[in-house]
Amino acid sequence: MMAFPTETTSSSISLQQNSFRLALRLAMVFAVVKLAIHIATNIYTPHIGYRMLPDEYYYILCGRLLAWGYVDHGPMVALQARMAESIFGLWVPGFRIFSAMAGAVRVGLTGLMTWTLGGRQAAQALAMMAVLAAPQYLRLDGILSMTSFESMFWMGCLLTVMLMVQGASARCWLIFGTLAGLGLLNKPSMGFFLMGLCAGLLITKERRILWSRWTLVGIAVILLLVTPYILWQAQHSWVTLEFLHNAALGRQRNGSLREVLSIGSMYFVLSQIRTLNPLSALIWVAGLIWLLMGKGARQWRWIGWMYLIFASIMFAMNAKDYYVDPVYPVLFAAGGVAWQCIFALTQDWQRIGRVAFPLMNGLLIITGLVLLPMSIPVLRPAPLSRYYITISKLKVYEGPIMLPGYYGDRMYQQQFVDEVARIYNSLPAQDRGKIGIFTPNYELSSVLNVLGAKDGLPIAISGHNNYWIWGPHGYTGEVMIVVSEETPEELRDVWSSVQIVGRTRHPYAAPNVGFDYIYLVRGRVRPYAADWNNIKAFG
Repeated sequence: MMAFPTETTSSSISLQQNSFRLALRLAMVFAVVKLAIHIATNIYTPHIGYRMLPDEYYYILCGRLLAWGYVDHGPMVALQARMAESIFGLWVPGFRIFSAMAGAVRVGLTGLMTWTLGGRQAAQALAMMAVLAAPQYLRLDGILSMTSFESMFWMGCLLTVMLMVQGASARCWLIFGTLAGLGLLNKPSMGFFLMGLCAGLLITKERRILWSRWTLVGIAVILLLVTPYILWQAQHSWVTLEFLHNAALGRQRNGSLREVLSIGSMYFVLSQIRTLNPLSALIWVAGLIWLLMGKGARQWRWIGWMYLIFASIMFAMNAKDYYVDPVYPVLFAAGGVAWQCIFALTQDWQRIGRVAFPLMNGLLIITGLVLLPMSIPVLRPAPLSRYYITISKLKVYEGPIMLPGYYGDRMYQQQFVDEVARIYNSLPAQDRGKIGIFTPNYELSSVLNVLGAKDGLPIAISGHNNYWIWGPHGYTGEVMIVVSEETPEELRDVWSSVQIVGRTRHPYAAPNVGFDYIYLVRGRVRPYAADWNNIKAFG
């Protein structure tokens, strides 16, 4: 059986302190490298034609209209966008800096968790390198998103509990409660993670740390932080629950890929392996096995159970496979320790380990660089298309050039805004004074509302997600520019006059982005205010 590393059992406090200082320095080095990667790529990619994603423009609008809740996300990402825009404007590297910093903290926390589990520097470096080279983390930390903060809050909570298991003061539940409360404000999926964490503790002997008055204080802190969000939901008829219900129904109607392939949980697991770098499975799978079976991991069994319970909840709920991704840094940390234990078994294994650790780190760097264009658009569109076809072997869609929607969505915005501005400026002055714009989704409305401001375009509205909360902006429907994939015949059921005035399509944009036709319409049968509930589209 694997033996728990002996370094952490030393009776010398000075050795422990020195070990922690070394671990902290190493964590900071990897965190700085992570941050530098995203700053550098975010400086470079706008120069080769890649703008921000439509979701980022949406978060900008949410940040300008701060609230305690939103239909499809928590308030933290809106606050992040507000702070970033206030400090940096729309300068891309600055606008995305907070997400990059959260990703850097995640890398550092991985190193500290490895140290807490008993890993020496080689194990810490291996675990952090695996997180650093994971395509999914590079992708999500390279844009303004709530997901980069999600993993940071989860790992912060885990490290806090791990320290309490090792004897840290129960007052650490205050830290746990603060991180958990902020995590819930960032993304509701934090709740399912907390369920898995609590269940993992309860079924192991480490449940002992729960029996403290400070646990109740931590719970009180969580409730204090999330109460304004809950009150907002109650005041708005629990719109997020409706959004989640509609999203689940949509996945059931369309059929998830794992259902199409009829391989169920196997696809769910294979997806994690693919998005986290297939090579790194040699680390996190070893970490999971060590947590569940390793002799020296008895006090950490609850982490293994936490992962299994949480992943099972996500699979049972038919959740998207990437919802599990934020939990993997702790498995990478355990994997670093598992490798350390394996290569400490005998002197021969120790000699092999001196080569195995740097070799695996080197392979992670190489595969990370090879897979980098799948996470960050560091290539121009034409070579990126050739790369994607070669590497992924996936046909995303047919067109003059093939790009995944994640990149194609960064290419069309200015052309779209210019086309709408051309139509708007061609109208008589009396129409421009009362016209509005309606689009089918928050992405297009947000692109128009952020990029179209310099052209003097009117506010674009939509019934999609939080745009429905923001309402029709006083538009009656007397005259509107409507962006829609519907045919003129379909629109004539709602409008007395329908005229196609434009069509826009960027060759790199996905075909389903929803702006094939731009109409000038007049005389809505029912005013927007009277029909707004029927326009609502959550999902």
